[in-house]
Amino acid sequence: MNKVFLIGNLTKDPELSNTNNGIPVCKFTLAVSRRFGNPETDFLPVIVWRGQAENCGKFLKKGSKAAVAGAVQTRSYDANDGTKRYITEIVADEVQFLSTKAGEGEPLPSDVPPAPVSGSSKGRIGSEVTEDDLPF
Repeated sequence: MNKVFLIGNLTKDPELSNTNNGIPVCKFTLAVSRRFGNPETDFLPVIVWRGQAENCGKFLKKGSKAAVAGAVQTRSYDANDGTKRYITEIVADEVQFLSTKAGEGEPLPSDVPPAPVSGSSKGRIGSEVTEDDLPF
């Protein structure tokens, strides 16, 4: 199984473009803080396709908080110097916009669904998770 769920903030404005076939693709980097252990942040590249890509390009910006559900993908290519380079990225199936404002004081459109709330943290979005909250 290859499934990943992330919540973080965009490090810069998303880059929306189209493939040669006209398919929308949006790329952005998500800064995700580690909850346990060392207080470090990972910067993860995310790719979103088609209609969701257009929505990300329209409603996300640098600093926006977003939840991403998708899969980890690793690909490789040959660099100009002849070495093989590897890229690991998240291919998003779903993106939830978690910021309260889309920018310039405009609220997010009403057709953008809120992030799901489940489990014992229901009603406590943004609160710290304790060991008592873990299901194992």
